[in-house]
Formats: sequence, structure tokens, C-alpha cells
Amino acid sequence: MRLGLPYNRNFEEALETMRVAIQGELGSFSHEAALRVVAEATILPCAVSRDVFAMVDEGRVDAAVIPIENSLAGSVAEHYDLLLTHDVGIESESLLRIRHNLIAMPGANLEGIERVYSHPVALAQCRSFFANHPRMEAIPFYDTAGSVKHLMEQRDLKVAGVASAQAAKHYGGEILASGIEDNPENYTRFFLIRKRGAVKIDSRPDKVSLAFTVENRPGTLVAALEVFANQGTNLTRIESRPVQGRPWEYVFYADYQLLSPETADAALKLLAEHCSMVKELGRYKAGTRSPGDSAPGAVAG
Repeated sequence: MRLGLPYNRNFEEALETMRVAIQGELGSFSHEAALRVVAEATILPCAVSRDVFAMVDEGRVDAAVIPIENSLAGSVAEHYDLLLTHDVGIESESLLRIRHNLIAMPGANLEGIERVYSHPVALAQCRSFFANHPRMEAIPFYDTAGSVKHLMEQRDLKVAGVASAQAAKHYGGEILASGIEDNPENYTRFFLIRKRGAVKIDSRPDKVSLAFTVENRPGTLVAALEVFANQGTNLTRIESRPVQGRPWEYVFYADYQLLSPETADAALKLLAEHCSMVKELGRYKAGTRSPGDSAPGAVAG
């Protein structure tokens, strides 16, 4: 089975009025990433990822911006599964540098903070900061931006949150310390996804994401991987995920650099000879770092 994406050259169509869904609270890193992709978008937050994909699938939003991989924490496995099971495709990729900030009520000071809330991954990425401020108790919370929303509602000058600058801006918090993450080389890849029939493919895509399954017999995975080697393509990433309801069977997700549209078409055709399922998830231009991403900075929320 081969499922490809429609080719559309109208990539520069105006996007200013787009409705874009994200997972998490307003002010999250996903919110920041969405505004970088579509500056004037109307952002619609969702509590869980499956709701984000359902809104795109059902046409209730124009698109969604989802995190797919963090350079430190790894893949967002659930999003790979949802890409496969929903009628959506990847339109573009972007990279966001994750900078964690200590945010509190206006009027609070660093010395007076006793409790700090945030997503567990964000707290884990700021261990050195907490080691240097032992009076502060790090408390796990469901969301980075949600922690700032919570402290602004509580109006407690002894409480802070760890979140993006977007969260401080959105909720009116004050940044007491910026760039408190341990590792400056922390980036998250985000995908802009649309309903499959509405995907606009860049006129010069240089990257492909796809999913495939192979039959459970000797040599099938090797044969599938040889397709990429024989086409001269650079396989930049591959990951396996269990097939739901079929123990010990797996779906493989792969990214590879695209030499030409013809190369991608040939790879799909050849993979179909060795795989029981092949689905192209998207052809797009690989995301790049922004010019201002060279200074220290740290995914969550």
C-alpha cells in the first residue's frame, strides 16, 4: 500500500488568518513555535495531543504545530503514532531553541522564591540552577506555561514557574532569571501539519518523512534499508514503534534527505516491493536554526 502526498506549488499563499491548534496552554513553547511559523495565527490550545490531531482531521482548524523531537529528551512517540493514524500530512519543519526562564509575579524577587513549578522535563533541564538555589523547592506541574498561569492566579510572591518568555508575556509575569537551563544546545523540531488534502508542499523540498512496516521474516528490514542506500539518499533518522494490537510487530518511522522529487517517488515505489505498508508523512524543507540561536539557552510544555 502506498499513500503519497499531493504536490502543490502554491506555498507562498497568505497564512495570516490561519487557525492553528497546539497541545498545552497558551504561552507554551508550542505557542511560541506556532507564532514563529505563522505570525498572525489564531492559536487554539488543546489539553491532549489526540484532540489536536482530531481538530485538524475534522477541519475545525487550518493546521496544527506539534513538537516531534527534542535534541535532549528525544522523540515525542505519541505524535508519530498520531501522524500515522490520522488523515494529516507534514507541511513544514521548524527548529525552536528552548530557553527556560524563572517567572514570578511582578514585584517578586529571586531571594524570596520558595517554590518553583514546571513540567518535570523542564525542571530536570535546570538542575544546576536549583543546586545553586537550594532554598527553592522544584515541584512538578502538568505544563510549563500552565505553571505561570497558576502562579498568576494564586498571586503568591513566593512562587515561581519555569517556562518560556512567551508565557511571561502572555500572562503578565516577570522574568527573574533567564536562560537557566543546563545545556545551551537544546532544540525542538516542530511540524506544521494540515489535513492531508490541504498540505502545501514546498517547491524545493529537501527532506522526507515516512512510515513503513515489513513482514516478519529474515532480511525484510535490511532490504528496505538498502533502498535508501541504493538511491544514494542519506537516512538521517529511523525509529521503531510497536503496532497497536499486534504484539512484536513494529512500524518504522524514517527521515531522509531528498535529492529530487524523482528520488522520493522511486524510493516509495521500491519500498513497496519489500514492505507491507508505506506511507509518506511529508516532503518539506528541513528546519534551520534562527540567527539569534547562538547564545546560551534549553522540552517541555
